[in-house]
Formats: sequence, C-alpha cells, structure tokens
Amino acid sequence: MRHRKPLKKLGRRSAHRRSTLRHLVIGLFLTEPTATHAERIVTTPAKAKAARPFAEKLITLGKKGTLAARRRALKLLPNKRAVKKLFDEIAPRYTDRPGGYTRILRLGTRRVGDDAPQVIFELVGITEEMAQRPVQPSLDLDDEEAERPETAPETEVGTEEIEGTTEEPEEEEEPGGEEEPEDEDAEEEPEEEEEDENRT
Repeated sequence: MRHRKPLKKLGRRSAHRRSTLRHLVIGLFLTEPTATHAERIVTTPAKAKAARPFAEKLITLGKKGTLAARRRALKLLPNKRAVKKLFDEIAPRYTDRPGGYTRILRLGTRRVGDDAPQVIFELVGITEEMAQRPVQPSLDLDDEEAERPETAPETEVGTEEIEGTTEEPEEEEEPGGEEEPEDEDAEEEPEEEEEDENRT
C-alpha cells in the first residue's frame, strides 16, 4: 500500500519525471495571459496535480525577490526566460496572497488519440493590465461561417464560348504574293520517257 507516499511517479523514472514537470511549468509561465484568464495550459489530471506544488514553490521563491532566491529558482527551473517572467511579472501579483496560486479545472472533453481526461492548469487572478488586453477571437467554426460574407454564385460557361476560345488562329500569308501551283504535266513527262526506253 502507498500510505504516506505522496510522490506521483507518472509511469516515469526520476529524471524523466523531473523533466516532464519542468516543461509543464515552463509552458505555464511562458503562455500569454488574456483579458479573461491568466496563464494556462491543458494537460491530464495526474500531471497537473504533480506539477501544482512545484509551480507554487517557484512562485513563493519569486515573491522573495532576492538574488539567492533567483539562483535557487534557476537551479530548479533551468530556463532564463521563464524565471525572468516569474520574478518580474508573475510573483508581484501575489504579494498579498499567502498561497494557492494555481487552480485545476476539469474539461468535459477527452484527448483525441488515447481518450485521456483533460484539465486546465492555470494561475489565478487577473490584474488590471491583463483586463485591458483585447480578447482573443474564438475558434468556433459556426461563428466563422456566420461572419463569412456570401459570395456570388459562379456562372456556368456555355459550350459556344469554349468553342470560340479554342479556335486555332488562321495562318498568315507570306509576303510576296500567292504561291504558284506546281506544274503536274512537267512531272509526268520524264515518267513517259522512261517507259518508251523500256519498250525499246
């Protein structure tokens, strides 16, 4: 039995599991917030529950703001862009919050392929600057089809127009007048002479 063993192995060895959690938290910190929600990613419930304490521990280090805390965060999360955003943008939002910086919301849809359940793993709280950002357009196909302008129906081209376009251009006459017809009698005379010689 797994009593008093809170570690979630996620079916991976320690190095692979550590790398998975780091990439989840890096993806969470580097996503762009919108006017309706803060940074968020979509993952499975097991991965979100395993990454939640890791992300909140890093935010607590970011709230300290010291050089030692920044070096400790870089050791746990070796990504300079993510750590910079953590200390400059994310951690200052939660100066008055003692904990609980993330939330997990279950989705009704399952992942295509393995049919795994999905959740939204996101940071809580929306600042005034985030609320002033423009809302991203929805990706619903029904809305796009409704807003798409109606195009004029295509006209069918008649067979007469097609035949008129496929006519070959007439050959131009060469300068210098008409060609003289060949003299057929001149060609026949040498043949008659050859027959007379054969008779003799």
